[in-house]
Amino acid sequence: MTLLDFARGPAIHASLIILVAGILLRLVGVLVLTRGADLSRPRDAFGNFKGYRTVFSRAWPASEFNAATVYQTAMAYIFHIATLIVVVGIVPHIEFITSLTGLSWPGLPNFIGVALGTIALVSLIALIMRRLSNPAIYNSTVGDYVTWIIVALPLVTGLMAFAHVGFRYETMLALHILSSALLFAYLPFSKLMHAFWFIFSRAQSGLAYAHKGVRI
Repeated sequence: MTLLDFARGPAIHASLIILVAGILLRLVGVLVLTRGADLSRPRDAFGNFKGYRTVFSRAWPASEFNAATVYQTAMAYIFHIATLIVVVGIVPHIEFITSLTGLSWPGLPNFIGVALGTIALVSLIALIMRRLSNPAIYNSTVGDYVTWIIVALPLVTGLMAFAHVGFRYETMLALHILSSALLFAYLPFSKLMHAFWFIFSRAQSGLAYAHKGVRI
């Protein structure tokens, strides 16, 4: 078995099993947590409804914090959106998803995929440099930097494979798939779970504040 065969076969499929099982396990763990008795009356009769609205209404910081957070927030949105489009929009990824699910859709032209991959990588580097330049504000840990490296590797290896830079194409493609497998297996047990946690955390915060009569 070649490295590419291993990456395309056991490695990526095992990582997807770990990804799905890990996410489900952690989500179930949160959903089965018991809540304490509610000993106070909600001040807002529509508190529950408004609380869940915060999942979307707090997707951008309040205007009072715009000056301090606009760079970080904008770069984060650029990174997430560009990465998501690359993951589901370029032809090789669509073919892989089709092999797993049977679903298919038209792919983006190669130059758009390369442009978006480059934008995603540059915005990630910009976020990292921002944190490195303000260590007292962000208080990043070694685990944070490890996470960013694991996130950056699929982007770097994917762009290198497409451009035929580095090792021969088959080896770079194998490294790209293996780095993606590492990301899939790592995600459920790291801060990357915020991709799923944010729904629950924002809703819970919204419910708590609405219960106290805070305008949300």
